[in-house]
Amino acid sequence: MRVLLERLERFAVDVILERREGGRADALKFVLGGFSALYTRIVQVRLAFYRHRILRAQELGCRVVSIGNLTVGGTGKTPVAEMLARSLQERGRRVAILSRGYKSVPRPFFQRLRAKLFKNHELFPPRIVSDGQSVLLDSRHAGDEPHMLAKNLPGVCVLVDKDRVKSGLLALRQFDSDILLLDDGLQYQRLRHRMDVVLVDRQSPFGNEHLLPRGTLREPPANLRRASYIIITKSSPDPDQELLARIRRLNRTADIIECSHAPRYWEDIRSGERFPIDHLEGHHVGAISGIARPESFEEGVRQLGATIDVAKGFADHHRYTKKEILRFLEWCDRRSLDALVTTEKDTVRFPDIESPPIPMLFLRVEIEILRGHEHWEDLLNRLVGSAIAAKPHPVVSKHTVATAP
Repeated sequence: MRVLLERLERFAVDVILERREGGRADALKFVLGGFSALYTRIVQVRLAFYRHRILRAQELGCRVVSIGNLTVGGTGKTPVAEMLARSLQERGRRVAILSRGYKSVPRPFFQRLRAKLFKNHELFPPRIVSDGQSVLLDSRHAGDEPHMLAKNLPGVCVLVDKDRVKSGLLALRQFDSDILLLDDGLQYQRLRHRMDVVLVDRQSPFGNEHLLPRGTLREPPANLRRASYIIITKSSPDPDQELLARIRRLNRTADIIECSHAPRYWEDIRSGERFPIDHLEGHHVGAISGIARPESFEEGVRQLGATIDVAKGFADHHRYTKKEILRFLEWCDRRSLDALVTTEKDTVRFPDIESPPIPMLFLRVEIEILRGHEHWEDLLNRLVGSAIAAKPHPVVSKHTVATAP
């Protein structure tokens, strides 16, 4: 059943990304287009309700920054969140990252229903992925991105809960945080965020211009006007003047920062040994990934001088079985390939493989700012200054937050 559902998901994704043609694809596009029109109305009405205070956002008395995008997946949000959290931490701030834990294991349905019906929020305190000292949850219970952030950011608290008002209160009360970063938080309106950092993927800035489920947009491009800072990811040394002009038409005031995803090193999944970025130059490899845009990863591997002889892609956030990885390793070994390569995000979903026949390596990628360094420094200075000026004093909330186990 799981394999069938993933195949259906891949087919739908291929249709949305215009990779499939034919009668079935056209029929699905027509149906999805109808739902997309309805979804657009719902999105705009919901935002209007918050804008006119028919629905009210919660204040927590500290600086809350959202890092998000207008599209689903593939913009490189996690490395940006990691760089921002680390930069703020280096400047003396006590940072907590609040995530919804996408694709993490849900709590039992009937327990969740009981908690909701009886308004008993103590039953399910936020999941603590990292308390700033140790990583406490695996990717299955935390979600891929929160686990990866917790692993790479010692000293930063990472909390997971769909209700980020609740997790924000826990961060303030239990961990004395003074800056909250909302991971993937642009659309989360229940917690007031005074600053919105919005990512735009240069390679596919607004998808196919359709909203979900016909396209990859969560909101119309015009809603980019809510951004305080706009970060164009996956940029190249030469600026895209056409994209910059369009962004400026949509938002005349936000500072624009352009960055690239710079490969830093290869790391062995099992041993943790690191190798220079040219380690696979001239070598033949097998690439496996379960991310939104596997072609982007594979092209990056080729640019580093490796030849991909076999490639296997799974649905985004696919949780690998041991059998799947062993089968792919056997496939690579039969072709006498030099290594299996994957992304860092994929490794948190890899099963433990003892004595693989070939090395299993992931590519460590970090953000490199190409243009707009002064805007990045301005962003940090504004956040650090505001955190010093205002000590957190959470307002009274209807939520009661228990100490998470």
